[in-house]
Amino acid sequence: MAVSERLLEILICPNCHGEVVYHEQQSIIECRGECRYRYPVRDDIPVMLIDEAEKP
Repeated sequence: MAVSERLLEILICPNCHGEVVYHEQQSIIECRGECRYRYPVRDDIPVMLIDEAEKP
């Protein structure tokens, strides 16, 4: 089971409110906005916490 397409449609970056893209192979959600943060996906659940993000 992967992250729901419907959920991906409504997700935005909590830091800069930019568009995000899901990289299933890497289990991350990457911000395409100005901050470029990468958020982990654990057990098919996006962890959209700024403190958990990998910063560029």
